[in-house]
Amino acid sequence: MENIAGTRPALAWVTNISVVLLVILWLVPTVGLLVSSFRDRDQIAVSAWWKSPFPVEQNFAVKANLDAVENSDGLFVIEGNIFADEGNEAGEVTAFGGKRTDPTGAQPGETATLARDRTLVVRANGDYVYTSPAEIKRPPSIYFASALPPDFSLDNYRQILTSDNMDRAFINTLTVTIPATIIPILIAAFAAYALAWMEFPGRWLLIAVIVGLLVVPLQLALVPMLQLHNKVGIGQSYLGIWLAHTGFGLPLAIYLLRNYMVGLPRDIIESAKVDGATDFQVFTKIVLPLSFPALASFAIFQFLWTWNDLLVAKVFLPSNSESWVMTVKIADDLLGSRGGDWGILAAAAFISIAVPLIVFFTMQRYLVRGLLAGSVK
Repeated sequence: MENIAGTRPALAWVTNISVVLLVILWLVPTVGLLVSSFRDRDQIAVSAWWKSPFPVEQNFAVKANLDAVENSDGLFVIEGNIFADEGNEAGEVTAFGGKRTDPTGAQPGETATLARDRTLVVRANGDYVYTSPAEIKRPPSIYFASALPPDFSLDNYRQILTSDNMDRAFINTLTVTIPATIIPILIAAFAAYALAWMEFPGRWLLIAVIVGLLVVPLQLALVPMLQLHNKVGIGQSYLGIWLAHTGFGLPLAIYLLRNYMVGLPRDIIESAKVDGATDFQVFTKIVLPLSFPALASFAIFQFLWTWNDLLVAKVFLPSNSESWVMTVKIADDLLGSRGGDWGILAAAAFISIAVPLIVFFTMQRYLVRGLLAGSVK
Protein backbone atom coordinates (compact mmCIF):
# COMPACT_ATOMS: atom_id res chain seq x y z
CA MET A 1 0.00 0.00 0.00
CA GLU A 2 3.01 2.31 0.30
CA ASN A 3 3.27 3.04 -3.42
CA ILE A 4 -0.43 3.34 -4.23
CA ALA A 5 -1.35 6.71 -5.70
CA GLY A 6 -3.26 8.95 -3.33
CA THR A 7 -1.72 7.50 -0.13
CA ARG A 8 0.47 9.66 2.07
CA PRO A 9 4.08 8.54 2.59
CA ALA A 10 4.78 7.05 6.01
CA LEU A 11 7.43 9.68 6.76
CA ALA A 12 5.40 12.70 5.61
CA TRP A 13 5.49 14.10 9.14
CA VAL A 14 9.29 14.13 9.04
CA THR A 15 9.18 16.31 5.94
CA ASN A 16 6.66 18.65 7.53
CA ILE A 17 8.67 19.02 10.72
CA SER A 18 11.87 19.63 8.73
CA VAL A 19 10.20 22.37 6.73
CA VAL A 20 8.89 24.02 9.90
CA LEU A 21 12.34 23.88 11.50
CA LEU A 22 13.97 25.42 8.44
CA VAL A 23 11.40 28.22 8.39
CA ILE A 24 12.04 28.91 12.07
CA LEU A 25 15.81 28.91 11.57
CA TRP A 26 15.45 31.57 8.86
CA LEU A 27 12.67 33.54 10.54
CA VAL A 28 14.06 33.94 14.06
CA PRO A 29 17.23 35.87 13.10
CA THR A 30 15.20 38.07 10.76
CA VAL A 31 12.70 38.92 13.49
CA GLY A 32 15.58 39.65 15.87
CA LEU A 33 17.18 41.96 13.32
CA LEU A 34 13.89 43.77 12.78
CA VAL A 35 13.29 44.28 16.51
CA SER A 36 16.88 45.49 17.03
CA SER A 37 16.48 48.07 14.26
CA PHE A 38 13.95 49.94 16.43
CA ARG A 39 15.88 49.72 19.72
CA ASP A 40 18.35 52.06 21.38
CA ARG A 41 22.04 51.18 21.18
CA ASP A 42 22.48 51.03 24.97
CA GLN A 43 19.51 48.72 25.44
CA ILE A 44 20.76 46.41 22.70
CA ALA A 45 24.09 46.15 24.54
CA VAL A 46 22.55 44.96 27.82
CA SER A 47 19.60 42.79 26.79
CA ALA A 48 18.72 40.37 24.00
CA TRP A 49 16.06 41.23 21.45
CA TRP A 50 13.55 38.73 22.87
CA LYS A 51 13.69 40.68 26.17
CA SER A 52 12.92 43.97 24.43
CA PRO A 53 9.28 44.21 25.68
CA PHE A 54 10.49 44.20 29.30
CA PRO A 55 12.29 46.91 31.35
CA VAL A 56 16.04 47.02 30.84
CA GLU A 57 18.47 47.45 33.72
CA GLN A 58 21.41 49.71 32.90
CA ASN A 59 24.28 51.12 34.95
CA PHE A 60 24.88 54.86 35.16
CA ALA A 61 27.33 57.24 36.78
CA VAL A 62 26.40 60.78 37.88
CA LYS A 63 28.10 63.60 39.73
CA ALA A 64 26.50 64.80 42.95
CA ASN A 65 26.18 68.56 43.52
CA LEU A 66 28.58 70.49 45.77
CA ASP A 67 25.93 72.11 47.95
CA ALA A 68 27.28 70.50 51.10
CA VAL A 69 25.78 71.53 54.44
CA GLU A 70 27.51 70.92 57.78
CA ASN A 71 25.13 69.39 60.30
CA SER A 72 25.21 69.45 64.08
CA ASP A 73 27.45 66.37 64.19
CA GLY A 74 30.14 68.09 62.16
CA LEU A 75 29.44 66.03 59.04
CA PHE A 76 29.21 67.55 55.60
CA VAL A 77 25.99 66.39 53.92
CA ILE A 78 24.93 66.55 50.28
CA GLU A 79 21.33 65.81 49.39
CA GLY A 80 19.62 65.66 46.03
CA ASN A 81 18.06 63.43 43.42
CA ILE A 82 20.22 61.66 40.86
CA PHE A 83 17.58 61.98 38.18
CA ALA A 84 16.90 65.69 38.77
CA ASP A 85 20.56 66.66 39.18
CA GLU A 86 21.55 65.22 35.81
CA GLY A 87 18.33 66.01 33.97
CA ASN A 88 17.77 62.32 33.28
CA GLU A 89 14.38 60.76 32.76
CA ALA A 90 12.96 59.65 36.11
CA GLY A 91 13.25 55.96 36.77
CA GLU A 92 13.64 53.48 39.59
CA VAL A 93 16.97 52.73 41.23
CA THR A 94 17.52 49.00 41.62
CA ALA A 95 21.07 49.11 43.10
CA PHE A 96 23.77 51.69 43.78
CA GLY A 97 27.35 52.17 44.90
CA GLY A 98 29.96 54.83 45.49
CA LYS A 99 32.93 53.07 43.89
CA ARG A 100 33.68 52.34 40.26
CA THR A 101 34.84 48.85 41.21
CA ASP A 102 31.50 48.08 42.91
CA PRO A 103 28.83 50.21 41.20
CA THR A 104 25.85 48.12 42.38
CA GLY A 105 26.96 46.77 45.75
CA ALA A 106 24.09 48.20 47.81
CA GLN A 107 20.33 48.00 47.59
CA PRO A 108 18.07 51.08 47.62
CA GLY A 109 17.69 52.45 51.15
CA GLU A 110 20.84 50.81 52.51
CA THR A 111 23.84 52.75 53.78
CA ALA A 112 26.95 52.14 51.74
CA THR A 113 30.26 52.74 53.53
CA LEU A 114 32.86 54.43 51.34
CA ALA A 115 36.51 55.37 51.71
CA ARG A 116 37.56 57.95 54.32
CA ASP A 117 34.52 57.21 56.48
CA ARG A 118 32.11 58.59 53.91
CA THR A 119 28.64 57.12 53.49
CA LEU A 120 26.02 57.10 50.77
CA VAL A 121 22.33 56.31 50.82
CA VAL A 122 20.25 56.17 47.63
CA ARG A 123 16.53 55.44 47.66
CA ALA A 124 14.50 53.82 44.92
CA ASN A 125 13.09 57.16 43.71
CA GLY A 126 16.61 58.60 43.22
CA ASP A 127 16.91 60.65 46.42
CA TYR A 128 20.40 60.40 47.90
CA VAL A 129 22.27 61.50 51.01
CA TYR A 130 26.06 61.74 50.85
CA THR A 131 27.97 62.38 54.08
CA SER A 132 31.63 63.08 54.74
CA PRO A 133 33.54 63.93 57.95
CA ALA A 134 35.80 66.25 55.94
CA GLU A 135 34.94 69.12 53.63
CA ILE A 136 33.96 67.96 50.14
CA LYS A 137 36.00 69.79 47.51
CA ARG A 138 35.03 67.83 44.39
CA PRO A 139 31.66 66.52 43.25
CA PRO A 140 31.52 62.86 44.32
CA SER A 141 30.49 60.17 41.85
CA ILE A 142 27.37 58.10 42.40
CA TYR A 143 26.94 54.83 40.54
CA PHE A 144 23.56 53.21 40.23
CA ALA A 145 21.50 50.75 38.21
CA SER A 146 18.08 51.73 36.97
CA ALA A 147 15.30 49.78 35.29
CA LEU A 148 14.34 51.71 32.15
CA PRO A 149 11.19 51.08 30.14
CA PRO A 150 11.52 49.60 26.63
CA ASP A 151 12.63 52.21 24.12
CA PHE A 152 11.44 51.76 20.52
CA SER A 153 11.83 54.51 17.95
CA LEU A 154 12.60 55.29 14.32
CA ASP A 155 15.83 57.13 15.20
CA ASN A 156 18.05 54.49 13.56
CA TYR A 157 16.11 54.73 10.30
CA ARG A 158 16.11 58.54 10.41
CA GLN A 159 19.87 58.57 10.94
CA ILE A 160 20.44 56.38 7.91
CA LEU A 161 17.96 58.05 5.57
CA THR A 162 19.11 61.56 6.49
CA SER A 163 22.80 60.72 6.30
CA ASP A 164 24.82 62.86 3.89
CA ASN A 165 25.00 61.43 0.36
CA MET A 166 22.77 58.44 1.12
CA ASP A 167 20.65 59.42 -1.91
CA ARG A 168 23.82 59.44 -4.01
CA ALA A 169 24.75 55.99 -2.66
CA PHE A 170 21.30 54.68 -3.61
CA ILE A 171 21.68 55.98 -7.18
CA ASN A 172 25.21 54.57 -7.38
CA THR A 173 23.90 51.17 -6.29
CA LEU A 174 21.29 51.20 -9.04
CA THR A 175 23.94 52.34 -11.52
CA VAL A 176 26.06 49.33 -10.65
CA THR A 177 23.33 46.73 -10.19
CA ILE A 178 21.11 47.21 -13.24
CA PRO A 179 23.84 46.95 -15.94
CA ALA A 180 25.62 44.22 -13.95
CA THR A 181 22.40 42.20 -14.11
CA ILE A 182 21.47 42.84 -17.75
CA ILE A 183 24.91 42.41 -19.36
CA PRO A 184 25.60 38.85 -18.14
CA ILE A 185 22.05 37.79 -19.06
CA LEU A 186 22.51 39.00 -22.63
CA ILE A 187 25.88 37.29 -23.05
CA ALA A 188 24.84 34.10 -21.26
CA ALA A 189 21.66 33.73 -23.32
CA PHE A 190 23.62 33.63 -26.60
CA ALA A 191 26.23 31.28 -25.13
CA ALA A 192 23.62 28.97 -23.63
CA TYR A 193 21.77 28.66 -26.94
CA ALA A 194 24.99 27.80 -28.74
CA LEU A 195 25.91 25.16 -26.17
CA ALA A 196 22.40 23.70 -26.18
CA TRP A 197 21.43 23.61 -29.88
CA MET A 198 24.46 24.26 -32.06
CA GLU A 199 26.92 21.52 -32.99
CA PHE A 200 30.60 22.54 -33.08
CA PRO A 201 33.92 20.99 -32.04
CA GLY A 202 34.82 21.36 -28.36
CA ARG A 203 31.28 22.03 -27.18
CA TRP A 204 31.39 19.51 -24.33
CA LEU A 205 34.81 20.76 -23.29
CA LEU A 206 33.39 24.28 -22.97
CA ILE A 207 30.49 22.98 -20.89
CA ALA A 208 32.91 21.18 -18.59
CA VAL A 209 35.01 24.35 -18.19
CA ILE A 210 31.90 26.37 -17.33
CA VAL A 211 30.85 23.83 -14.69
CA GLY A 212 34.37 23.97 -13.26
CA LEU A 213 34.27 27.77 -13.06
CA LEU A 214 31.25 27.54 -10.76
CA VAL A 215 33.49 26.42 -7.89
CA VAL A 216 36.26 29.02 -8.38
CA PRO A 217 36.13 31.55 -5.49
CA LEU A 218 35.93 35.11 -6.77
CA GLN A 219 38.44 36.27 -4.14
CA LEU A 220 41.21 34.55 -6.13
CA ALA A 221 40.40 36.62 -9.21
CA LEU A 222 39.99 40.06 -7.63
CA VAL A 223 43.59 41.23 -7.69
CA PRO A 224 44.52 39.78 -11.15
CA MET A 225 41.34 41.22 -12.64
CA LEU A 226 41.99 44.65 -11.13
CA GLN A 227 45.54 44.59 -12.50
CA LEU A 228 44.16 43.72 -15.94
CA HIS A 229 41.64 46.56 -15.71
CA ASN A 230 44.38 49.01 -14.79
CA LYS A 231 46.46 47.93 -17.78
CA VAL A 232 43.61 48.39 -20.26
CA GLY A 233 42.60 51.72 -18.73
CA ILE A 234 39.26 50.97 -17.08
CA GLY A 235 40.73 50.62 -13.57
CA GLN A 236 38.37 51.56 -10.74
CA SER A 237 35.30 52.67 -12.67
CA TYR A 238 31.72 51.71 -13.35
CA LEU A 239 32.74 49.92 -16.53
CA GLY A 240 35.28 47.93 -14.56
CA ILE A 241 32.79 46.81 -11.92
CA TRP A 242 30.18 45.96 -14.60
CA LEU A 243 32.70 43.68 -16.33
CA ALA A 244 33.78 42.19 -12.99
CA HIS A 245 30.23 41.27 -12.02
CA THR A 246 29.65 39.98 -15.54
CA GLY A 247 32.66 37.69 -15.35
CA PHE A 248 31.75 36.39 -11.91
CA GLY A 249 28.12 35.79 -12.88
CA LEU A 250 28.52 34.24 -16.32
CA PRO A 251 29.30 30.63 -15.30
CA LEU A 252 26.09 30.29 -13.29
CA ALA A 253 24.07 32.14 -15.92
CA ILE A 254 25.29 29.97 -18.80
CA TYR A 255 24.87 26.76 -16.82
CA LEU A 256 21.34 27.66 -15.70
CA LEU A 257 20.13 28.87 -19.10
CA ARG A 258 21.74 26.02 -21.01
CA ASN A 259 20.00 23.44 -18.81
CA TYR A 260 16.68 25.15 -19.44
CA MET A 261 17.13 25.50 -23.19
CA VAL A 262 18.11 21.84 -23.58
CA GLY A 263 14.73 20.90 -22.15
CA LEU A 264 12.74 22.89 -24.73
CA PRO A 265 10.78 20.83 -27.28
CA ARG A 266 13.08 19.86 -30.13
CA ASP A 267 10.19 19.65 -32.59
CA ILE A 268 9.50 23.38 -32.38
CA ILE A 269 13.10 24.32 -33.13
CA GLU A 270 13.50 21.77 -35.94
CA SER A 271 10.23 22.90 -37.52
CA ALA A 272 11.40 26.49 -37.48
CA LYS A 273 14.67 25.53 -39.17
CA VAL A 274 12.79 23.51 -41.80
CA ASP A 275 10.74 26.64 -42.54
CA GLY A 276 14.00 28.52 -43.21
CA ALA A 277 14.59 30.26 -39.88
CA THR A 278 18.19 31.05 -39.03
CA ASP A 279 19.72 30.30 -35.65
CA PHE A 280 19.40 33.96 -34.71
CA GLN A 281 15.71 33.96 -35.59
CA VAL A 282 15.12 30.72 -33.70
CA PHE A 283 16.91 32.19 -30.72
CA THR A 284 15.09 35.54 -30.67
CA LYS A 285 11.62 34.40 -31.76
CA ILE A 286 11.31 30.98 -30.06
CA VAL A 287 14.00 30.10 -27.55
CA LEU A 288 14.31 33.46 -25.78
CA PRO A 289 10.57 33.91 -25.07
CA LEU A 290 10.26 30.31 -23.87
CA SER A 291 13.32 30.74 -21.61
CA PHE A 292 11.90 33.69 -19.69
CA PRO A 293 11.53 31.69 -16.41
CA ALA A 294 15.22 30.80 -16.44
CA LEU A 295 16.18 34.36 -17.36
CA ALA A 296 14.08 35.73 -14.52
CA SER A 297 15.51 33.16 -12.11
CA PHE A 298 19.08 34.16 -12.82
CA ALA A 299 18.14 37.86 -12.82
CA ILE A 300 16.89 37.49 -9.24
CA PHE A 301 20.13 35.89 -8.07
CA GLN A 302 22.36 38.33 -9.92
CA PHE A 303 20.42 41.37 -8.76
CA LEU A 304 20.44 40.27 -5.11
CA TRP A 305 24.11 39.37 -5.18
CA THR A 306 25.17 42.60 -6.90
CA TRP A 307 22.94 44.84 -4.77
CA ASN A 308 24.28 43.38 -1.51
CA ASP A 309 27.90 43.20 -2.66
CA LEU A 310 30.57 44.95 -0.60
CA LEU A 311 33.87 43.30 -1.53
CA VAL A 312 33.75 43.80 -5.31
CA ALA A 313 32.48 47.37 -4.88
CA LYS A 314 35.40 48.27 -2.59
CA VAL A 315 37.90 46.79 -5.05
CA PHE A 316 36.57 48.03 -8.40
CA LEU A 317 35.07 51.42 -7.49
CA PRO A 318 36.96 54.60 -6.54
CA SER A 319 37.39 55.12 -2.81
CA ASN A 320 35.91 58.64 -2.77
CA SER A 321 32.49 59.10 -1.17
CA GLU A 322 30.91 60.22 -4.45
CA SER A 323 31.28 56.68 -5.82
CA TRP A 324 30.13 54.76 -2.75
CA VAL A 325 27.32 52.25 -3.11
CA MET A 326 24.96 51.69 -0.18
CA THR A 327 26.90 48.79 1.32
CA VAL A 328 30.15 50.78 1.31
CA LYS A 329 28.37 53.87 2.63
CA ILE A 330 26.93 51.90 5.55
CA ALA A 331 30.14 49.99 6.32
CA ASP A 332 32.67 52.83 5.98
CA ASP A 333 30.66 55.88 7.01
CA LEU A 334 27.73 54.97 9.25
CA LEU A 335 29.43 52.07 11.04
CA GLY A 336 33.10 52.97 10.60
CA SER A 337 33.30 55.14 13.73
CA ARG A 338 30.63 53.34 15.75
CA GLY A 339 31.85 49.77 15.75
CA GLY A 340 29.16 47.79 17.53
CA ASP A 341 26.17 50.04 16.85
CA TRP A 342 23.86 47.13 16.12
CA GLY A 343 20.76 49.31 15.92
CA ILE A 344 22.20 51.25 12.98
CA LEU A 345 23.40 48.04 11.35
CA ALA A 346 19.99 46.35 11.70
CA ALA A 347 18.12 49.36 10.31
CA ALA A 348 20.59 49.65 7.45
CA ALA A 349 20.06 45.98 6.62
CA PHE A 350 16.30 46.41 6.28
CA ILE A 351 16.65 49.60 4.24
CA SER A 352 19.15 47.98 1.88
CA ILE A 353 16.95 44.92 1.28
CA ALA A 354 13.84 46.92 0.39
CA VAL A 355 14.56 47.00 -3.36
CA PRO A 356 15.75 43.36 -3.58
CA LEU A 357 12.55 42.26 -1.83
CA ILE A 358 10.46 44.09 -4.41
CA VAL A 359 12.42 42.41 -7.21
CA PHE A 360 12.15 38.99 -5.56
CA PHE A 361 8.40 39.06 -4.91
CA THR A 362 7.78 40.43 -8.39
CA MET A 363 9.62 37.58 -10.11
CA GLN A 364 9.42 34.76 -7.57
CA ARG A 365 6.89 32.75 -9.63
CA TYR A 366 9.62 32.17 -12.22
CA LEU A 367 12.27 31.22 -9.66
CA VAL A 368 11.37 27.58 -9.05
CA ARG A 369 10.61 26.94 -12.72
CA GLY A 370 14.00 28.27 -13.68
CA LEU A 371 15.89 26.38 -10.96
CA LEU A 372 14.26 23.07 -11.88
CA ALA A 373 15.22 23.48 -15.50
CA GLY A 374 16.62 20.25 -16.95
CA SER A 375 16.02 18.24 -13.78
CA VAL A 376 13.26 16.12 -15.36
CA LYS A 377 12.31 15.12 -18.87
